[in-house]
Amino acid sequence: MKISYNWLKQFIKTDWTSEQTSELLTDLGLEVEVVEKYQSIKGGLEGVVVGHVLTCEKHPDADRLKVTTVNIGLEAPIQIVCGAANVAAGQKVPVATIGTILYDKDGGEFAIKKGKIRGQESHGMICAEDELGLGSSHDGIMVLAEDLVPGTPAAEVFQIANDEVFEIGLTPNRADAMSHFGTARDLRAGMLQRGVNVELITPSVSNFRVDMRTLKIDVNVEDSHLAPRYCGVTISGISVHESPSWLQDRLKAIGLTPKNNIVDVTNYVLHELGQPLHAFDAAKINGKVIVKTVEEGTKFVTLDDVERTLSKEDLMICDEKGPLCIAGVFGGKKSGVTDGTTTIFLESAYFDPVSIRKTAKRHQLSTDASFRFERGIDPTITEYALKRAALLIQEVAGGKITSDVVEVYPKKIEDFSVLLNFSHVSKIIGQEISKDTIKKILVSLDIKVNSVSDSGLGLTIPAYRVDVQREIDVIEEILRVYGYNNINFSKKFNATVANSPRTEDYKVQNVIASQLNSQGFHEMMANSLTTAAYAKLSASLKEEHNVSMLNPLSSDLATLRQSLLFSALEAVSYNINRKNSDLKLFEFGKTYHKYLNGYEEHKHLSLTISGNRNKETWTNTQKSTDFFLLKGYVKAILGRLGIEKISNTPVHSDIFSEGTAITYNNDILVEIGVVKKPILKHFGIKQDVYYADFNWDLVLKIITGKIKYSEIPKYPEVRRDLALLIDETTTYESIFNLAKQTEKAFLKDVNLFDVYQGDKLPKGKKSYALSFTIQDNTKTLTDSQIDKIMSKLQQTFETELGASLR
Repeated sequence: MKISYNWLKQFIKTDWTSEQTSELLTDLGLEVEVVEKYQSIKGGLEGVVVGHVLTCEKHPDADRLKVTTVNIGLEAPIQIVCGAANVAAGQKVPVATIGTILYDKDGGEFAIKKGKIRGQESHGMICAEDELGLGSSHDGIMVLAEDLVPGTPAAEVFQIANDEVFEIGLTPNRADAMSHFGTARDLRAGMLQRGVNVELITPSVSNFRVDMRTLKIDVNVEDSHLAPRYCGVTISGISVHESPSWLQDRLKAIGLTPKNNIVDVTNYVLHELGQPLHAFDAAKINGKVIVKTVEEGTKFVTLDDVERTLSKEDLMICDEKGPLCIAGVFGGKKSGVTDGTTTIFLESAYFDPVSIRKTAKRHQLSTDASFRFERGIDPTITEYALKRAALLIQEVAGGKITSDVVEVYPKKIEDFSVLLNFSHVSKIIGQEISKDTIKKILVSLDIKVNSVSDSGLGLTIPAYRVDVQREIDVIEEILRVYGYNNINFSKKFNATVANSPRTEDYKVQNVIASQLNSQGFHEMMANSLTTAAYAKLSASLKEEHNVSMLNPLSSDLATLRQSLLFSALEAVSYNINRKNSDLKLFEFGKTYHKYLNGYEEHKHLSLTISGNRNKETWTNTQKSTDFFLLKGYVKAILGRLGIEKISNTPVHSDIFSEGTAITYNNDILVEIGVVKKPILKHFGIKQDVYYADFNWDLVLKIITGKIKYSEIPKYPEVRRDLALLIDETTTYESIFNLAKQTEKAFLKDVNLFDVYQGDKLPKGKKSYALSFTIQDNTKTLTDSQIDKIMSKLQQTFETELGASLR
């Protein structure tokens, strides 16, 4: 936001420098990022003075040049060689002296230097208007009024405007400061706190009066919630033309391009008071003005010649034939002011901020008006700003006010009431501020003190302070005006060391992230916002469970994700398209769900692998990733966390073509599988993708118990192998479980190290080579004990599985 210092001084009289003022504004929370100089003519005509041509003679060596002597207010006249045909003795002319910097039409600069032109010395330049930036004519030099005194600076003659402009980084909560008046109001409070007594000056509208009641336009507001207050007045007999220089300079200083006197006045009042206005060509209004929403899909052409499709939620300013303007956002092409306009209907209103914000986002329009309406303007100045603008229009465009102010304000917007406790002020700020100082600060901020007690104050907050509705907000206001720099800080530094358990979420995440990084995984962080269409890719995800954004930035970021899978596939697709197809990715993230009983969030860890296991080298051939590799990574994580007593169960999921689930006490801990081809095709992925999804909430719940330690066995373990011929339908899991049930005391581990299927085996059979690890923690096992255990296992396999030794 740009604030003109000259403009600011119309509200608050001060002789402070711009540096002092910008420092105070920054202390008040209106951070001044830069202070820029503004001049209505680039360079400000510095070094250009009025000259009196004393003599003018033909150049001895050039027919088109003349040698002049010019009085520029110095002790002696100077000689200037001039090529203008209209230069003559006795004229008063603008002279650029030696060292003056002038600018061409493209902004390029050139310096006036002492030189010789065809042998004759020249000590300056007599200028044309285009050389000074005062116009476009180059027919000859400018001839000035005869009564001007030689040596008078040209900046005084042409009334060059010089200003300093503050670029303020306005935070979204400070809607009250989105104008010169609002900034001046804050500046006054800060100056009063620093002992500088200043008065806030507001433009008077006491001269507003109705000249004749010949053109009344009725107003009908159909939805007072969307338009709580609406005012309008007609002005007839105006003349639309270029604005006067003072008005243009005000707008140019803050970066606006002047349009015409009517539009410029509405922009001027907007930046002066913070109240957006709109002028309609009254001749183009059919019947009365109607403030309402229109049917979904209605077409409307805005001032930028773009046809827009309206929503049924867009608030529109209409007449009896159709829409005229998108309320609070952008005007319409057909009802706008043109050079031929002679009568206008001037609008000033307060619109619902949420409605305006949604409409502006929906149509991707961001205007000065919508910027203010969607943050919340002052509802109390609607009529005042209208009268202020009407008087300015009469000043710059003529005309007469031809109707009373039409106002629709069915329910007054009330101020806010807040109770302030003095003890809370001291506690939050960390320093006791006197009660008188607190009251003085609040009064300087237009906050009314209704009641006073030993413990606190009863306050009424003006409606325009939409960001001050709680006690903590009031304390923040007291602190920023009192001055953060005035708060004393102790030189003693205190610190506490928090004792957090080893199973704190972030600690466990760091442990697992380090492990996965060491195994070649890369951590990814995907946006929790995604498209609602992903819910259609899986029957287990319901569209009605989507948590939808009220005001999404786009359809691709409209809902919160129900699964981490699609974020991972987006990353896989992105990498493959950039020739990076060997991937190991993991992500800690949340999923979001909307159920009948409320909203839920669930923490997950996802692992995704695809492509080759490693890079091809002369010592190592490439091998593709597979399901068992991913399962190994999953088991390693569970082992690192000390999670035992897990079991495997088949998983039936519409996202996996093959998969398994690891459970703990019948709760699914991890799902592992091969992602189905149709889902991969949706993301343009042609290679296999393996995916694991950890229920991280359950993981944290399991590991919160006490750690149990056991002594390392002192006695050796023994390994025995069996090669079993079994039915091809028999699974390794069934052999493992059966072995554990048969020998619970001494069997420590079972491992499958070879599988054979071929024509040398009977049909329907396969061979499993298994190793069995046996150990007694109390003594060394004898050969007879070992043989007995192995015989028992063999007999069980033969009886239960129909197995035989090969």
